[in-house]
Amino acid sequence: MIPILDYHLHTKLCGHAQGEPSEYIHHAIKIGLKEIGFSDHAPLVSHNDPTLTMNFSQLPEYHKMIEDVRKTYEEDIQVKIGIEADFIPGYENDTKAILENYPYDYVIGSVHYVNDWAFDHPHQIQQWKQKNVNDVYRNYYRLLRESANSGLFDIMAHVDLVKKFGHRPSDDLSDVVRKTAEIFKKSGVAIEINTSGLRKPVKEIYPSLKDLKIYCQSGIPCTFGSDAHLPEQVGWEFKQAVELALAAGYSEYVVFKNRKIEKTMPLSI
Repeated sequence: MIPILDYHLHTKLCGHAQGEPSEYIHHAIKIGLKEIGFSDHAPLVSHNDPTLTMNFSQLPEYHKMIEDVRKTYEEDIQVKIGIEADFIPGYENDTKAILENYPYDYVIGSVHYVNDWAFDHPHQIQQWKQKNVNDVYRNYYRLLRESANSGLFDIMAHVDLVKKFGHRPSDDLSDVVRKTAEIFKKSGVAIEINTSGLRKPVKEIYPSLKDLKIYCQSGIPCTFGSDAHLPEQVGWEFKQAVELALAAGYSEYVVFKNRKIEKTMPLSI
């Protein structure tokens, strides 16, 4: 049985997704989801890039767009409204100001930058050749911990995104992941099991089974997201995601409302 929800859906406002919210909803209903959440990319607080995120002037449009489909389809599926915001050190107050302007069911925190380098951007992939992979991983996890400690987020996104292009550390970073899990637990955040990695060069769900076991053992709640940028990606390979969660030791996942865990749901195949 696939999860009833998908909390990580984008819209065309971010500049790199396609389709109307109604198309995402139609696909969600088709595959049997009972709940979805849109969580498009919040405006970048450090710089503007219309190919990556909404800009500030588009936030009212985003909220109206999701509220409209929420009302239209309320008898068919529950539509939650979230947002995905980048954690960029030094800009915490700017990010907080964005998040406080509108009511959300959940806020997803993500790390896409290490020292101003968009490590997961295809146009910046060549920079990996100049990097020490172990150091990149350590810096990435450090930023994940800072993200959770900031108190800005409810769900941490794709928590080993750093592997996207297949770069792997030569060091055993299990202790680094455990340290990160400890911070997640203290901060009260959940993590998502994100299937978009299956569509990327790494061909692997975020996070890996090894890491997910650590998060499960540390008592970190989980939820699910496809990171859909096309309507047909909603609920992408969720059967694999459930199998991974069960293999890691999870028996339930969480549902959010008004930035709180509303309830837990049982996991099964």
